[in-house]
Amino acid sequence: MKKISRRSFNHSLLKGVGVASIATTLPTSCATGTEMTDTKKLGVALVGLGSYSTYQLAPALQDTTHCYLAGIVTGTPDKEKIWSDKYKIPKENIYNYENFDSIVKNDSIDIVYVVLPNSMHADFCIRAARSGKHVICEKPMAMNVEECDAIIAACKKANVKLSVGYRLHSEPYTQEVMRMVREKTFGKVRYVNAEAGYFSDVNPDQWRLDKKLSGGGALVNMGVYSIQSAIYGTGENPISVSAQEFSTRPEYFKGTDETITAQFEFSGGIIGNIFTSHNVTTNRLYVSAEKGWFELHPANSYGPLSGRRSDGTEIKFLHESQQKLQMDDFAQHIKEGTINRVPGEMGKRDMIIVAAIYQSIQEGGKKIPLDLGKMGIV
Repeated sequence: MKKISRRSFNHSLLKGVGVASIATTLPTSCATGTEMTDTKKLGVALVGLGSYSTYQLAPALQDTTHCYLAGIVTGTPDKEKIWSDKYKIPKENIYNYENFDSIVKNDSIDIVYVVLPNSMHADFCIRAARSGKHVICEKPMAMNVEECDAIIAACKKANVKLSVGYRLHSEPYTQEVMRMVREKTFGKVRYVNAEAGYFSDVNPDQWRLDKKLSGGGALVNMGVYSIQSAIYGTGENPISVSAQEFSTRPEYFKGTDETITAQFEFSGGIIGNIFTSHNVTTNRLYVSAEKGWFELHPANSYGPLSGRRSDGTEIKFLHESQQKLQMDDFAQHIKEGTINRVPGEMGKRDMIIVAAIYQSIQEGGKKIPLDLGKMGIV
């Protein structure tokens, strides 16, 4: 099979076209009111030192070009020395949840990455913004749309940048999908199917299965990947959604959704299906167009990803840490005014869709209209 070699998409996505185009982004000036164009690496503080910070973000920050691991915020005192010794983090850059607000005095920290249970996202994102720090909020952005609005408003008021932890927007496989949709490589898209899920049986007491901490189950955890895939797989926001929920292990998934399917309608007759689950392992994006098809399988794991096209072409790129690419992209956005690939408005949009899916389920699969065009973001 033919292979597509690694190429740079950084400048092509700045031309204001395609599924990655952002019509409304936050101001390009940083918290000081001036644009940073020097080569200084920006300091990142990770808030919450769970598995994602431990095994993905912190290692990625050892290889980033435009930012570095400068500080940590943890509620577990034992982790302070472990992380300090491992990453040479100075004592003055180590915080807990109670003294977090004093980070405002620390000029070595430019970006705060909130990697906490979903119920804590709004509080710490808003506090970080008030401290004059740029913010990355891990997905899903918040517990509901109202919290998304509060985070966006706080960042705008403080004149700091805001991004959501959708790492896939910075990696080449996803960008290749965006390109093929934008350039109509196989003509106009007609159908998209997006699946994201895993089998959970390790710990029924984990916070992701506690609705008070997570805000939902599979849909808010893995389903946002399916929602995202359906959108960049068509280049459009959906105009309606209907959904269904399935539960086969209610004794394990006591308060959160186990498996959800949803049907999207897009303009021009495009249709899409999404599937998400905490009970089924699946990881695929399939796009059918007028003159062919293309897919990523796997599509949303940490990589390496893989893809193919109906013309026999293999979609293949060198693997790099998605988190590294994501955080470097955001740091460049702050320093150089490049595009913010995942602004807060995108996280809000997805929570609007999540709310509509839950509403449809509650109303027996009723079609719920969506008015997302006015948000100016795809």
